[in-house]
Amino acid sequence: MTMEPLKDNISSHKYFIFSGFSELGTLKSFISIPFLILFVVSLFANSLLIYVVVSQRSLHSPMYILIACMALVDMSLPLLLIPNLLLNVLFNWRGIALSGCLVQMFFVHFLGTCQSTLLLWMALDRYFAICIPLCYHEYMSLHRFLKFVIPLLIRNVIMILMVVVLAGSLSYCFKNVINHCICEHMALVELACGSTNINSLVGLMTVFLVTVFDFFCITTSYIIIFCSVLRSGKSSGKALHTCMTHIIVMVISLTFVLTAFLSYRIRTSLPAAGRLSVSIMYLFLPSCFNPIIYGIRTTEIRQHIWRTLSPCWPVQTVNCC
Repeated sequence: MTMEPLKDNISSHKYFIFSGFSELGTLKSFISIPFLILFVVSLFANSLLIYVVVSQRSLHSPMYILIACMALVDMSLPLLLIPNLLLNVLFNWRGIALSGCLVQMFFVHFLGTCQSTLLLWMALDRYFAICIPLCYHEYMSLHRFLKFVIPLLIRNVIMILMVVVLAGSLSYCFKNVINHCICEHMALVELACGSTNINSLVGLMTVFLVTVFDFFCITTSYIIIFCSVLRSGKSSGKALHTCMTHIIVMVISLTFVLTAFLSYRIRTSLPAAGRLSVSIMYLFLPSCFNPIIYGIRTTEIRQHIWRTLSPCWPVQTVNCC
């Protein structure tokens, strides 16, 4: 009889404290070194890739524009999160309001869905280029591109908004300490004092309707591409080389996501600082690796990057590479 009035008197927390890496004590400040390196590498590599694609008219084709879009998304995550992380570990600025936490959560997860959507469109771009090359420019026209991309972006926004709104509607009665350095969905939701079954269900739906769906379409596209090349017996070395570049990027991204997913749930296998590092690195490492992979494996981009970084070198050195 006395429990209900007590429960009603408990107010929901509207302000939260990040406790990530607090167990490291004075060593916590050294965590800023890899974060700062990741920030600089990601900012430089992605900016250079975007500049090269935008400045070179020969690269104004759908494939390279999609690579530039991926670089823009990859650069956005470090710009959004790493300055806040550095303030946390260096100056102990650990507080965040619930509204700010929800905004950060939306952009973190929305940018993740954009990466998945871009990988899907890259796979379809290669499908059109290899399997139906005569219709490539028709299918990759701006009009058709927008008709395909806008519904997927609307899907991403709706699913992530549902996740964020449901997280914001919970009551956080008992704790306001987030065991993380950023506002990840599960890191916040696990602090709620009520039932979170609907949050888990919507989160699972988002994984299946976005990540799993996109991965299924990507895999199907590449299977069709390789079967088509094997059946025709034609040499499509350059096109397949580009496919392998996209596949490498996709595998790296999925590996980091799965590692973070498993480390978050298998709590006994890693210390808290190690588990937290893994869950943070899966957000930032692809943003460093992706532009490097595209810059090294895509011949046209590599040559233009080489000329941009070494304008005084003779052109013959570029052609020899």
